[in-house]
Amino acid sequence: MKLTMKSRNIKKKQLYKTHLSPNFEDRGNSEVKFVIIHYTGMKPLKKTIEWFKDPNSKVSCHWLISENGYLYKIVEEKNIAWHCGRSSWKNFTGLNKYSIGIELDNPGHGINYKGFSKHQMNSLIKLLKNILEKYNISYKNVLAHSDIAPERKVDPGELFNWKYLAKKNLAYFPPIVEKKEKHGNFFKFGDSGTKIKYVKKLLNDIGYKTDANNKFDLKFKMIVEAFQRRFFPHYINGIIDEKMYQRILQIHKNS
Repeated sequence: MKLTMKSRNIKKKQLYKTHLSPNFEDRGNSEVKFVIIHYTGMKPLKKTIEWFKDPNSKVSCHWLISENGYLYKIVEEKNIAWHCGRSSWKNFTGLNKYSIGIELDNPGHGINYKGFSKHQMNSLIKLLKNILEKYNISYKNVLAHSDIAPERKVDPGELFNWKYLAKKNLAYFPPIVEKKEKHGNFFKFGDSGTKIKYVKKLLNDIGYKTDANNKFDLKFKMIVEAFQRRFFPHYINGIIDEKMYQRILQIHKNS
């Protein structure tokens, strides 16, 4: 078919804008195994981009998605972005080295936390599909910042729709099933006992870095809250009751 002048002059649609940050390092031979989801925790978007481009901030990410779904490249995927900080998951520590970081434009809990827009989630889905296929990453390795740093972080928070991503096979969020059998479990901050030590082991097997003792201390309370934000988002109280215990068993069985 003969091209017309009009068709030859059509420019390829730009898929993203580039605002490269100086805050990165060479990935070397480190294999990408995880995708970490964050929220920016600041407004406006321009301020976030300026922060990522400031060498004094010492923070960055690979991709930033605005509320209206626009995509911004901040660090090349071949490089390590500084988005995780002190972090761990299963046998991995310092997850910057092994991950792609995606920031979602959202004011966060400290300002005016809100849900994530449809445009934002749709852009995230397209991006995740590409990344998971490109690096052969399991959908179970798409994690929250709060999963890998529960003592420091709460993002992307309880309003992030993990269930929606799971329906697209882009994250792990099995349906919540309440079983009939009851064990009479109820543990809270300040408690101790062998059953608490057992629950700590379950959460450690899932990926959360717990201490091998029988105390329900502040660190463990934060881990429980991180688990709740991720897998039981309408029920964040840092307490393990029967419903929470059953949910932990369910996630552990399939993790």
